[in-house]
Parts: sequence; C-alpha cells; structure tokens
Amino acid sequence: MSKTWFVTGTDTGVGKTAVSCGLLAAAAAAGLRTAAIKPVAAGCDENGQNEDALSLQAAMTEALDYSQVNPVALQAAIAPHLAAALEGKRLQANRLAGLCRGVMLGGADFVLIEGAGGWRVPISGRETLADLAIELRVGVIMVVGMRLGCINHALLTAEAIRRDGLPLAAWVANQPGPRMDRHEENLDTLRQLLPAPFLGDIPNLPHWRASDIAGYLELAVLLN
Repeated sequence: MSKTWFVTGTDTGVGKTAVSCGLLAAAAAAGLRTAAIKPVAAGCDENGQNEDALSLQAAMTEALDYSQVNPVALQAAIAPHLAAALEGKRLQANRLAGLCRGVMLGGADFVLIEGAGGWRVPISGRETLADLAIELRVGVIMVVGMRLGCINHALLTAEAIRRDGLPLAAWVANQPGPRMDRHEENLDTLRQLLPAPFLGDIPNLPHWRASDIAGYLELAVLLN
C-alpha cells in the first residue's frame, strides 16, 4: 500500500489545500506517483464540483475521475453534517474509509487525504472527520494557520490527534492572510512545543501554484 497521510488544519481557511497541492508537487518532482482524496467537500459549483478537490485533482500525477477524488460533494458551503442533512445524505466514517482505501490501493506511491475544516469537524451527530483518520490508521499532517491564536489552536489539535491514537507525522506553517505580528517568535514557539517534524513556513501567496508551495516544503523530512 502507498504511503498515506491525512491532512488536517487548526481551523477552516488555513490553507490545507494549498499545502496538500504543494506536497503533491514536491512528491512528483521526487519521482513519486501521487494521488489525493477530498472525501467530503461542502461548497460546490453549478457542476457539483468543489474548488479544493479540483485543485487536488490538477496537482496529482494519477488520472483519477472527479468522483474518486471527491466522492461526497455537498452543495452548501456549510459544516458537512449540516450540508449532508439538507440533501438527505448520511455520512459514515467507515464508508468514507472504504472509498479512500480504493484510491490508496490504486498504485500511487504518495497519497494525501484532505479533511474539511479542523480535526473535530462533524460528519454526523455521532462522528467527526477524525473518525475517518482513525478508521484508516494513518499519520496526520497538520497545517497551522499563522494568525492570532495559532499557538493555542495548534497545541490543542496536536493533543487531540495524539489522544485519538494517531501519530502527528509533521506540521506546516502557512500564512493565509497578511503576515501576523511577531511571526518568527510565534513560529519559534510552535517549533519548540509541537512534538513533530516541521516541513516548512509558507508565506501568503494569494495566487499560488502547487510548484510555488513545493519550494517552501522539505519533503524529505516526511519521507525519512
């Protein structure tokens, strides 16, 4: 089976997709076959497709159909469990895990599974996306949105991942907006306190490309 990681964030809008695409580009540049999955996406265009999932599809090397990349595409850009309820759909971690495993077994060397929002985003009244990662038993890459409150959010997310019995494989600092005050001091604090390898510090890139993001990431840290 391929090497697979679950990508989560300290909040919504912290740059999970940009980081995932950067990692895919870096892996492809290293000669690896890559694939990615956005199991659940809330917020789709008139064609029933999600912008983040399309970005992942464009960044990977494997030719996967959109339905494989994003098997559950929900129209409303709201919390997944609410969007699913509006459409009369029932989301279950074990079913989502089965869809993910289909891609994981497809022959790619490097696979990313991108969550939605943060670690505890509900998919139903009883489960969260964390339950999907737990079902798959994969390592977690955490994207830290560098803004006021990021230290607390990062430490709490890392603690929750560990309590759920999964390894925090690595983390990335991403600047989703204007550079925060005392950026370097906040970054140094996170590097001291987070018990995982650091992959890189990505500046604010409003019109990013996967190859641009890749240039800020130390992929070897993840693969070693």
